[in-house]
Amino acid sequence: MNVASFVQIIASFSWLLFLGIIALAVIRASRRQPIKGVTTVIIVIGVLALLLSAVSAGLVFIRPEERGVVITAIGPGSRAQALEPGLNWVIPFVENVIVYPISVQNYTMSIAPVEGQVQGDDSVAARTSDGQEIYVDASILYSIDPQKVVQVHIKWQDRYTNDLVRAQARGIVRDAVSQFGVEEVITSQRFELVRQIREAMAAKLTENGLVLVDFVLRNITFSPEYAASVEQKQIAEQLAQQARFVVEQRRQEAEQARQSAQGAADAVVIRAKGDAESRLIAADAEAKALLLIADALRDNPDLITYQYVTRLAPGIQVMLVPNDAPYLLPLPTLEPSILESAPTTTP
Repeated sequence: MNVASFVQIIASFSWLLFLGIIALAVIRASRRQPIKGVTTVIIVIGVLALLLSAVSAGLVFIRPEERGVVITAIGPGSRAQALEPGLNWVIPFVENVIVYPISVQNYTMSIAPVEGQVQGDDSVAARTSDGQEIYVDASILYSIDPQKVVQVHIKWQDRYTNDLVRAQARGIVRDAVSQFGVEEVITSQRFELVRQIREAMAAKLTENGLVLVDFVLRNITFSPEYAASVEQKQIAEQLAQQARFVVEQRRQEAEQARQSAQGAADAVVIRAKGDAESRLIAADAEAKALLLIADALRDNPDLITYQYVTRLAPGIQVMLVPNDAPYLLPLPTLEPSILESAPTTTP
């Protein structure tokens, strides 16, 4: 409780006491009782109540988040400067004070029935440059410039919220939205839209003694027809994207199959090339070997006979016919009975 309020309470209590004593004096007078002393008390309390009322009417306490505009019957009708926070004095019964808040205030326009200052749908209906109607939810954070409180009072009094902030915001939002297409408003140009609205709002409020703290674009809602078309477009785009994904998947599978087939074909070619090269190498080696053998046989004709004999099994007996013809004949088998019956000679 501040001093001005306390003095006002005391003054009110004094007037109640003054009226009570007057009532007591009337009752005593009706009973023919002396009221001389009561009259003196009435006069004293009346004077005290009058003084306290004058003091309470002259004392004004301004809170830190407030400023006071002094309305006076003397001069131009109001003081040039607003009252600063603290205890202030004005001329009792000649001047009175209207208090204005300088703290940040919020005005919200929303499509939701209970979110804004106005009950029901209070969103801003606006048309884009391509003729689509959208509904904008927005909040304006603002305050009264402490140095221009008197100017706000003279121009707007307590109507600055509805007649200035609300009206200017709705008009500026519509003008800004009309410069963009509906796709731009919700995608690439959203921040540019907010910037333009914020700058225009700040200029208008500054001209009228207010300060724009921030402009918040809360939501953008489309008309039912456009919302349905957007939904159908999104569904079509999703289906097209899914089809592209399937096509890409099939293409990748075909590419993998082609690469696998190409790999198998390359392997066959490499293997065939390897076989051909190995055969060429073997044939070349065999040809060289045959040349060496031919050279050896030409210088040594009996070499082939020797090679044949050396490769015979150990149990085979052969006879070489010395007639310069390379014939090999098997030796006759000598039976044991023939050996036993053969005549023996004695020396």
